[in-house]
Amino acid sequence: MTTHKNRDIERAVLPNGVRVVTEQMAHVRSVTVGIWIGTGSREESPEQSGLSHFIEHMVFKGTKNRSAEQIARSVDSIGGGLDAFTSKELVSYNVKVLDEHLPEAFDVVSDLVRNPLFAVEDIEKEKGVILEELKMEVDNPEYLIHEIFSSSFWKGHALGRPILGTKRTIRAFDRDKVEKYYKQFYVPSNILITAAGNLSHRRLVKLAEEKFADLKPRKTRSLEAIPQPHAPLVFRNKNSLEQVHLYLGVPSISMPHEKRFACYILNAILGGGMSSRLFQNIREKQGLAYTVYSELTMYRDAGCMLVYAGTSQKTAGKVIESVVHELGEISSHKVTTEELRRAKDHLKGSYVLGLESTSSRMGNLARQELYFKRFFSLGEMLDLIEKVTADEVLALAQQFFDPKHMAVAMLGRLEGFKVRRQDLMRSL
Repeated sequence: MTTHKNRDIERAVLPNGVRVVTEQMAHVRSVTVGIWIGTGSREESPEQSGLSHFIEHMVFKGTKNRSAEQIARSVDSIGGGLDAFTSKELVSYNVKVLDEHLPEAFDVVSDLVRNPLFAVEDIEKEKGVILEELKMEVDNPEYLIHEIFSSSFWKGHALGRPILGTKRTIRAFDRDKVEKYYKQFYVPSNILITAAGNLSHRRLVKLAEEKFADLKPRKTRSLEAIPQPHAPLVFRNKNSLEQVHLYLGVPSISMPHEKRFACYILNAILGGGMSSRLFQNIREKQGLAYTVYSELTMYRDAGCMLVYAGTSQKTAGKVIESVVHELGEISSHKVTTEELRRAKDHLKGSYVLGLESTSSRMGNLARQELYFKRFFSLGEMLDLIEKVTADEVLALAQQFFDPKHMAVAMLGRLEGFKVRRQDLMRSL
């Protein structure tokens, strides 16, 4: 068992490999506990696309101990909130309750993870539900442009496939496929339990032992293919849309990279808020878009920095030109002292505010365990932000914003509009 001085964090590993990490927050009355599976959609083969997300849905359909209705009632009756999500690299089942209800809450969430029924009739019904979810998402142009961009940027790799899967893969799911995938990845070495709030570490470890100690260790296969980014220019016509939606993206760095704080600051200055360069230039000064921002997508071994904008077909060329201009500016000149200060304060504020809730601390523990294998105190994170220099930000911008590596995806009533590679070269 290990403890961490600056935050009241304790970590234990059960004999079978299940990890338990807690953070005591004595000043609150709530506890959030999460059970994390260190496998998301990136471990799926093309035929399995969407299985991680499908299983996340299926565990709520009933367990050996509870019906779907009993699962919902058991958390509602103690005033708690039960939630789950699937990402490319992990699945989370979590519940937030008053501290006195932690044993009941943990009983429910561990039951979901340990004892799903995967009844054949429920599998068939849930396929219908997820196909509707897929239709709903495809009707959303921001989702659709993101999937179009990802599938071409990470072409040939599981990171480029949708978390939800496709109509074809979802329709082909059956009990055998679901059980096989579940048994392969829901194994002790792949299970992490994190909790934050008014709790006792020893007590949670005891609860974890009661529910997970009998789970036999098994090796889990990992698809270790390193994702290779591509730089295609993709244009999809969709005449029903009023706006043209565009993404411009470049390869960036991975989640555990030592330069990640400089990367966060670059993103904040470029398009991470209302005072960012993209927002100020494209929306405020030129009025070319309502929504324009940059964002980072970081994985354990790769990353992508994206710029998104929604605009009209008439102004799409001007928006691309303005984005390319901003990327050129931030790659050619050091950011000002004032901008750097503002970005650091913005980032620090986000971190401090983010750690005020038990839910965000519980998630923070999981990310640190899964990506860093260690825990950072708030002071340590604030120091790392403070140490970022304008030179580091410039070096990253120069590394990222090479026109040869820029990928573009556009969706909307394009009327033949296209971007050429030379349009991404800034004329100096």
